Amino acid sequence: MTFEGGSFRDPSGRVLRHDKRILRAIFDGGVVQFRAAKDSGVLDEMIGDGWLLPADIVSGDGLGDLAPGVAQWLEHPVLDYISYPYEWCFSGLKAAALHHLDFHMALLARNFTLSDATAYNIQFRGTKPVFIDHLSIIPYDEGSAWAGQRQFGMQFLNPLFLWAKKGIAPHAWYRGALEGIAPEDLAKLLGWRDRLSFTVLAHIVGPAAFERDRVAEGLTGKTRREVKLPKQRLIAMLTSLRDYIAGLALPTEKTVWDDYAENNSYDDARRAAKHEFVASAVNGANPRLLYDIGCNSGEFSRTALAAGAQSVVGFDFDLGALERAFAHSDQVGAPMLPLWLDATNPSPAQGWASAERRGLSDRSDADMMLALALIHHLAIAKNVPLDMAVDWLMKLAPAGVIEFPSKSDPMVQQLLRHRPDIFPDYTEDAFVHHVEARGRIVRQTRLAEIGRLIVAYERRN
Repeated sequence: MTFEGGSFRDPSGRVLRHDKRILRAIFDGGVVQFRAAKDSGVLDEMIGDGWLLPADIVSGDGLGDLAPGVAQWLEHPVLDYISYPYEWCFSGLKAAALHHLDFHMALLARNFTLSDATAYNIQFRGTKPVFIDHLSIIPYDEGSAWAGQRQFGMQFLNPLFLWAKKGIAPHAWYRGALEGIAPEDLAKLLGWRDRLSFTVLAHIVGPAAFERDRVAEGLTGKTRREVKLPKQRLIAMLTSLRDYIAGLALPTEKTVWDDYAENNSYDDARRAAKHEFVASAVNGANPRLLYDIGCNSGEFSRTALAAGAQSVVGFDFDLGALERAFAHSDQVGAPMLPLWLDATNPSPAQGWASAERRGLSDRSDADMMLALALIHHLAIAKNVPLDMAVDWLMKLAPAGVIEFPSKSDPMVQQLLRHRPDIFPDYTEDAFVHHVEARGRIVRQTRLAEIGRLIVAYERRN
């Protein structure tokens, strides 16, 4: 039995992994609120409407010795991949924020509410968000304030505002401050035009001032009178915030690789051969979960899904390309989740005891990996030795496909255009040697007579 490192903050229950099962242990302190939600039918209704992750009540037989003191056990379906908000693209973070607000309002209509507003309670099935924390659902008391207002601002609104209005992607800031972007920090970046917005005044400037006053009151020993918030005013607040977030959009600017699918060194014949190779390799491996490292707009993720992959998590550094991948997957309902990744600095294990948020390689076991048009970016653009780049990629999954462009490739030439060639070991022979040192090449092809080499491997344990 392994407790999930991110579930310790709620004393009413914990999430555990056991024999490839996801269990939720509800302690005595959480039983009353859980039974209230369960007996009212609101949990089953929210699950049926797709807002909330399914949960089955299960017997604790055989589990008590592993986690004593549990009053109620739940079992949840296993999600393909656990992602974090500092890995989501703009459309993903926006979709999660809207889901949270809509879910909260759906609960209020049934006289329930949420005890917090953390973005870590949202996960994705493909591009569709789902709420996962059943113990955050509590009975609503008339007049109670929105307990999660500051948290929602820090983890949803403020990063989205920074992105949409200032053109600054929040990933580095958000990953460095796991609780999100504090309003008192963001307020320092606001211009006078920003402050003309009622939403900015109410949810950024106001909370920033409130926090300064709260700190001052704490130093003087003063206490502030609790203000009642009628339900209709709370719903109006959530509705106004939802309308504002729904209207946010990215600045129109071109990124480096967002049109790579149309602007690269391939002709139609090479592209078709590459698709055929990937489809054949995926069909042979029949992966449940596939990683597409450097997925760009998701072109080959779609090929992998068509060839039999059950789900895909695509990773890329280019935010423009990820937006295109997200939009397409969302439109067709594909089981593909595009996430932001700096392959030379992937999300680490961090938070409390370096276990609250797990690192990239510890969150799921991919059955297969695609690394197409990627390795030259690691080895040439980022100076990662070729053997280390191959080693990292092959450790991600026991089977996969890796594409190797030689130095004569136009894209590699572009990377070398303004720098000396200090990469004597970046050769095709060395690449093949490094792959075979770690596994077996099961098939390979060359994209045209002097084109790129593409190999499918099986890794040795």
